[in-house]
Amino acid sequence: MQTIKNKNLTVKINPKGAELVSLFKNENQTEYIWSADPNFWGKSSPVLFPIVGSLKDNIYRFEGKEYSLPRHGFARDREFTIESSSENRVIFLLTYDETTLKVYPFKFEFRLIYTLIDNTLNVTYSVKNIGENKMYFSVGGHPAFAVPLSENTNYDDYYLLFNKTETFKRWGLTIDGLIETQPFDFLVNTNRLPLTKELFYDDAIVFKNLKSTLVTLKSDKASQQLEFDFDGFPFLGIWGAKNANFVCIEPWCGIADAANHTQELVEKEGIICLTLNEVFEITWRVSV
Repeated sequence: MQTIKNKNLTVKINPKGAELVSLFKNENQTEYIWSADPNFWGKSSPVLFPIVGSLKDNIYRFEGKEYSLPRHGFARDREFTIESSSENRVIFLLTYDETTLKVYPFKFEFRLIYTLIDNTLNVTYSVKNIGENKMYFSVGGHPAFAVPLSENTNYDDYYLLFNKTETFKRWGLTIDGLIETQPFDFLVNTNRLPLTKELFYDDAIVFKNLKSTLVTLKSDKASQQLEFDFDGFPFLGIWGAKNANFVCIEPWCGIADAANHTQELVEKEGIICLTLNEVFEITWRVSV
């Protein structure tokens, strides 16, 4: 387990999947990350790469060949190396190998960079194409935050407060985890999403291209709260395992296949393309 810290926060990351497992505020002795209880969901913040969500029939096609990837890709199950570390910053690195090339025919360097600044943790995804051909990928986060954050509050006391008033269109998911072809009205002219455990009985809540760039997890009955900055991410997922005490706020550059998708990788919604030695970087931030 790798630890970074400053006077405000202590953060722990597991090199397997470069997964955030603890975000602890020293002053009020509060843990903000879900405990990864395997009875509900044994993850805490998996990284989604080189795809986000599910592929149609778990396959995609590229240049006439067919490949298979599980939901959210393979990076979350791979061991990352520590490229560099200091007291308040660590860089994890995953590179292609013969195993990845069998399911994903691109040569890449994928870095997760964790940086602490005051009360904020910055999580940066950095993807570099080190192959001669164009590289296609998606990337995203899946951090799970503990709810409730205070002992004297309940799950239903919390809500998500967006920084813009929105008319939220929810994109439904099929039983196979594919995006429905049309959205439906979810919340109208509001910036507040009350949390209930029943909210996720039909899987994740998926939004596209929100005006908001920041969402706050809070309760009017508790002082503990967190702000989540997802500026630049075109898709956002909100999810919780059935009856579990957490909520995932998921910033995505990429999305599951649509139910009517062609399965061609280059036609995948939100897919990112890099040329030789080109680098893509994007950061989400959580402040507590």
